[in-house]
Amino acid sequence: MANERYDASEIQILEGLEAVRKRPSMYIGSTSLKGLHHLVYEVVDNSIDEAMAGVCTEIYISLNEDGSCTVTDDGRGIPADIQPQVGRPAVEVVLTILHAGGKFGGGGYKVSGGLHGVGVSVVNALSEWLEVKVDWEGDSYTQRYERGKPVTELIKLGPTDRHGTQVTFKPDKEIFEDVNFDYNMLSARMKELAFLNKGLSIIMEDKRNDEKETYCYEGGIVSFVKYINRSANVLHSDPIYISDRKDDAELEVAMQYNDSYGETIFSFANNIDTHEGGTHLTGFKNAITKVINDYARKFGMLKDADKNLQGEDVREGLTAVVSVKLTDPQFEGQTKTKLGNSEIRGFVENAVYEKLEAIFEENPSVSKIILEKAMTASRAREAARKARELTRRKGALDSMQLPGKLSDCSEKDPALCELYLVEGDSAGGSAKSGRDRRFQAILPLRGKILNVEKARLDKVLGSEEIRAMITAIGAGLGDDFDISKARYHKVVCMTDADVDGSHIRTLILTFFYRYMPELIDNGYVYIAQPPLYRVVKGKFMQYIYSDRELEKVLDDIGHEAEIQRYKGLGEMDADQLWDTTLNPETRIMLRVSMEDALAADEIFSILMGQNVEQRREFIQKNAHLVRNLDI
Repeated sequence: MANERYDASEIQILEGLEAVRKRPSMYIGSTSLKGLHHLVYEVVDNSIDEAMAGVCTEIYISLNEDGSCTVTDDGRGIPADIQPQVGRPAVEVVLTILHAGGKFGGGGYKVSGGLHGVGVSVVNALSEWLEVKVDWEGDSYTQRYERGKPVTELIKLGPTDRHGTQVTFKPDKEIFEDVNFDYNMLSARMKELAFLNKGLSIIMEDKRNDEKETYCYEGGIVSFVKYINRSANVLHSDPIYISDRKDDAELEVAMQYNDSYGETIFSFANNIDTHEGGTHLTGFKNAITKVINDYARKFGMLKDADKNLQGEDVREGLTAVVSVKLTDPQFEGQTKTKLGNSEIRGFVENAVYEKLEAIFEENPSVSKIILEKAMTASRAREAARKARELTRRKGALDSMQLPGKLSDCSEKDPALCELYLVEGDSAGGSAKSGRDRRFQAILPLRGKILNVEKARLDKVLGSEEIRAMITAIGAGLGDDFDISKARYHKVVCMTDADVDGSHIRTLILTFFYRYMPELIDNGYVYIAQPPLYRVVKGKFMQYIYSDRELEKVLDDIGHEAEIQRYKGLGEMDADQLWDTTLNPETRIMLRVSMEDALAADEIFSILMGQNVEQRREFIQKNAHLVRNLDI
């Protein structure tokens, strides 16, 4: 691959660029911060493709003081010769015509992440300006564009011994709600990409705040698993590593068990986070379930009369990264979150089974630890069976004696129904009185629910509050969760705006993340934003949601106003709760998303897990971000 010439003949044109500025969300998902950062990912993906082709060793990303972003790589450089179909330089074609690139005909790239090909042309269309510099086949070239249109010809700068591409772009404030890049969000993705591409250096610099980090992991996904498990008590010191290649597909797996009760599995296809899974993840899960059962029977840990261990048993405490790279991946939808290639399932399943079986034979001490963990999980699952069945049984809701009872809504269409998980009976009473009974259901929760990060499933299902949530939502949990059975398409955490309320909210979100992640994936989970203050001065009355907003209002109206501080939801009467927190016309709600699953997993593990020292370090590092603090 590295020896083949990459020139304009590899650039193929499928269609034009016209609609991007009119309907940007069709191409980048949204014009919010998510869409803004998608621009960076699209440019970086091109550099990653060069790395996967074996012709790029370093990528540099800079967030510049003028609000622009620069991405530089040492790949081959976008070709600068004339593209024969349109008679323009190939670099200009790539930047101005949608679906133009070296990824469609099979000649430019064997494996690629940005297979939809909308990449840099969409970035160009949605930028106030973009400048590209390519060092290609001994010469440097540059060109400038404004809102997708070239404003200069491709200018030849002269000879160079460098090679690669540099793209600098400034997002268009006419398109995006916010044009300020978030360094932490971007650096988290860059770290992930460095893990997935062994030996590739990714340098991330924020010139606005003088921050700079370099990510390079010679251990690749083995280092990735060690990083994920760094706050856990691992059961074997070295992760198990499996790799294989067949035809145009490559597989890498790294896995390590810890003493937790959940599972953390990240899957990727061509570096794209397939957080909805797909055929590669199914193959992996099938293989480890089969090999552990076969091994247990071979060595007598499972007798002839014993039932097989189930998938959830063998995955308890498992941390794994499954990465495949293939020539023609079939993703479900533009979001590229689920791999659909049927042939990959068999490839992954066979490879993992054969290689893991050999590893177990060669490492009996590790095998025994993993088997004992799975056997213990199986016994706990059996103990939890009756509790799980209770949540499924018709009429179970009435038998569970819910605290304050579920006050359901009359609407039967889940898409129109909202479930409020309310902290305490007092607030629950106000919420029941203030709600719109047609579509709003209220479930009061007594006290702090169980921390599921420190509990096995049998204990989780033994918690009355958690059973109440499971039954009310109606979709089951874990492997048996069925999103189509969810009774509400808005599940709203409504807790007090204080430290205890924040803790309860985190406990609820931890439960959803670990046992009902599809609720979050589908955008069904929300956080209510009750006001902190009520300010009254004469005929003026306003609810205030932050200390900063309070200062501004007081500066405007004078400090002699009457200020009521809401310590809890129970201090508001039904009408106030409706006006501020329940009324769809006036309320403020935050939708919980899983933009960065690795970061989410890390935060839940640190904040809710066993490692006290890591939790202390995290809190000290992030103390300046605290919003709810009682002193």
